[in-house]
Amino acid sequence: MAASFSLSHFSLSLPNKVPRRRTTTCVSIRAMSETTSSSSETTSSSASTSVTFAAPPNFKPPEPKRFAVRPDKTAEVFGTVLPLLLRFATGVFVSGYSFSFVSKDEIPPNQYALEVSGYKVKETAKLGPRPEKPIEIYEFEGCPFCRKVREIVAILDLDILFYPCPRNGPNFRPKVAQMGGKQQFPYMVDPNTGVSMYESDDIIRYLVDKYGDGSVPITLSLGILTTLTAGLGLLARAGKGSTYTPAKLPPKPLVLWAYEGSPFCKLVREVIVELELPHLLINCARGSPKRQILYEKTGHFQAPFLEDPNTGVEMFESAEIIEYIKATYALQ
Repeated sequence: MAASFSLSHFSLSLPNKVPRRRTTTCVSIRAMSETTSSSSETTSSSASTSVTFAAPPNFKPPEPKRFAVRPDKTAEVFGTVLPLLLRFATGVFVSGYSFSFVSKDEIPPNQYALEVSGYKVKETAKLGPRPEKPIEIYEFEGCPFCRKVREIVAILDLDILFYPCPRNGPNFRPKVAQMGGKQQFPYMVDPNTGVSMYESDDIIRYLVDKYGDGSVPITLSLGILTTLTAGLGLLARAGKGSTYTPAKLPPKPLVLWAYEGSPFCKLVREVIVELELPHLLINCARGSPKRQILYEKTGHFQAPFLEDPNTGVEMFESAEIIEYIKATYALQ
């Protein structure tokens, strides 16, 4: 006998006027620093084709430790909890999330599931159509409007190719102005449809219409209150993830398994954004079927999980991920 529960948090919606969609010619930006005929394609911070990337000397990925906080990171982790509370856990659960407690025997041993008091938690979700190619979003961590968009892509369980645009960033801020005519964030490009647009609310509406059930979650439908709570939550981080730190641009985007509602994932994202490192974010909020994929891949589920195709490094543990990224890509 199973006890079932369903979260209606994401089924509630308020009327929203469908915004006018702006379709423009899509300009593709590659995370590779290839030599081109235009000198604007490379900057002093970009990696040239002769640069090689390798893990730090004697580097060894740490063993994953679930729900453990390294003592020197306790204050930072608590600081990232405030946005989660003010945003009512938006981005923690995927669309249509529900769960039930079942006996251990009902879940195969090779299937990911939480275990609570002798029972296992069976989680399900109702997701919309899946895009063939990752959607591209230009944004930065310390922006409340950008956070709103990151929350909806976590809810919709969409994989996103993020191009970080911290202040003074030399690479992708100018690209946004080139593509859309102004440096305003977030900016979305959907290579599946050719649609590109500014304005967080318009982006949210577009994504739920195209890849969801057409309903905007109530926590993202409250206008100025939504933006205010998103902004207040960022105060505890004092602008982290907003300003560029000189770094080497890698040939290939990093791959980060993460989701917006996780304090540990936020700490890693702040550093990745400050270093202006393109990354494919594989969203895996609660209820995401991609949790099972990562479980099969590593024998464990924990977020964040980093895959660096430039060095071959794969690793869990946010504190060590941050140290690895800084040692590998930050200009000393």
